[in-house]
Amino acid sequence: MTRTALITGATSGFGAAAVHCFAKAGWRVIATGRRAERLQPLVDAYPGLVHAAAFDVRDSAAMEAALAALPAEFAGIDLLVNNAGLAQGTAPAQNASLDDWRTMIDTNVTALVTLTHRLLPQLVQRKGAIINISSVAGVYPYPGGNAYGGTKAFVSQFSLGLRADLHGTGVRVTTIEPGMAETEFTVVRTHGDQAASDKLYSGANPMTAEDIAEQIFWVASLPAHLNINRLEVMPVTQSFAGFQVARD
Repeated sequence: MTRTALITGATSGFGAAAVHCFAKAGWRVIATGRRAERLQPLVDAYPGLVHAAAFDVRDSAAMEAALAALPAEFAGIDLLVNNAGLAQGTAPAQNASLDDWRTMIDTNVTALVTLTHRLLPQLVQRKGAIINISSVAGVYPYPGGNAYGGTKAFVSQFSLGLRADLHGTGVRVTTIEPGMAETEFTVVRTHGDQAASDKLYSGANPMTAEDIAEQIFWVASLPAHLNINRLEVMPVTQSFAGFQVARD
């Protein structure tokens, strides 16, 4: 039986790479994102296997309309990959933009729980799975991480709560917590500063979007009686941040 995955944030990075990974393996994939022009090449690459649903995950009405309009062959969703998310700004909390904070909370938290809540009855019925993309930033704090780290800590804890609540339903819940990976993440975080992104990743041999997509697919492909609760993954070149000491 062909299974169907809904992958948010599929216009770039982990999401786009995951669409390729699942479609190549014969899954049907609902690829969502704001930029329709980036979703269409995925549809073209995998005729009949990828359906594009262009909407902003923060717009619950648009989300509902897109789900209601799914073709019959894509309507039975077996896997939800909550990948859409972003960081905005690198300033310390006392200098941070409140608008940036709200954008991260609306995208990383509110949109994620809204879509999850909408699909939970179906996922329970189909004994499906949820894979939430969190971050090591939700575990290890660092200067400038403030609201972003807070949103990802929520994602990780929410996932554990889902796992507890869904006990006995057969639904699997996994959080994947990546470290440094070279995608559009830092360009978005710095509001378009490509030079800052290039500097961050230069010489670091970071992970790639494909690396994380492979982890998503591996988790989704495990036998139904196995659940990966948390999967934390970093490049070898990255390790845990040290403590800070302020001196007189």
